[in-house]
Amino acid sequence: MQDPFGRHISYLRVSVTDRCDLRCVYCMAEDMTFLPRREVLSIEELDRLCSAFIRLGVRKLRLTGGEPLVRREIMTLIRSLSRHLRSGGLAELTLTTNGTQLAKHATALAAAGVKRINVSLDTLRPETFTGITRWGKLENVLTGLAAAKDAGLKVKINTVALKGVNDGEVHDLVAWCGAQGFDLAFIEVMPMGDIGGERRLEQYWPLSMLRADLERRWTLTETDFRTGGPARYVDCLETGQRIGFITPMTHNFCESCNRVRVTCTGQLFMCLGQEDNADLRAALRESEGDARLEAAIRDAVSRKPKGHDFILDRRASNVSVTRHMSVTGG
Repeated sequence: MQDPFGRHISYLRVSVTDRCDLRCVYCMAEDMTFLPRREVLSIEELDRLCSAFIRLGVRKLRLTGGEPLVRREIMTLIRSLSRHLRSGGLAELTLTTNGTQLAKHATALAAAGVKRINVSLDTLRPETFTGITRWGKLENVLTGLAAAKDAGLKVKINTVALKGVNDGEVHDLVAWCGAQGFDLAFIEVMPMGDIGGERRLEQYWPLSMLRADLERRWTLTETDFRTGGPARYVDCLETGQRIGFITPMTHNFCESCNRVRVTCTGQLFMCLGQEDNADLRAALRESEGDARLEAAIRDAVSRKPKGHDFILDRRASNVSVTRHMSVTGG
């Protein structure tokens, strides 16, 4: 599949649920109303949808949420999709998780062919963790990360940069990830969805400032390493690990975008920061064959926009896109 700007679409992110066992302040309101289950794609529908994308050229598949590992029968889906790894149709099957359920699932993930995972972790301080997640316990995530290491999974930590919240511990995160053998990616907060009383403009910390802070202590060297995602990486001499920077606000990563996202309700979004979408659930539920589904996918990719237009401004609502990240496929 190729979009209007010549970019080959080979990377699909699929939200398998909008539900999560945490309520991170930059992602969700505390009192969330989740989707009725009938609106969410079944495990069988998710398998069928992902398989159609793989036939059309997707080589990397990431399962997201919400929190994907709270989805009932999620391992049934992962084991089924792993057949595409064995056939060679899929190069990588991975997921992004908050880590709370990893102790339960890490061994099974590795057995199903998952080689690496991204784990969202914004702090190493228990009280700060509970403040960010509203009710989470850091020890559960650390136990899950230990299980992932024991299972042989490669781990990358994703950390959202939050001014006044975790800006005092970025050096600790770099040192800890180095000691654990984890890569690390910092992410700028994005204006997606109503998060209640939290104001994103007050949360926003440009990664140009964060990187300048890091360079006072660490030796960072540019690298051409890519995972297929939006991060731009550097090597950290002192730890031997990579550090990535995902900058949707200060420098968008659209020129090389090879990704599309599907919500847990089957809406295909060609761009994280745009509202245009295609209804794939109708194509799934109203047709036994996949011809209509594949045609809908091709038609949507043919109108993928050049890029997103995230804006944070005191005069604006601080919500550039009304849907929550948890619905969109991370």
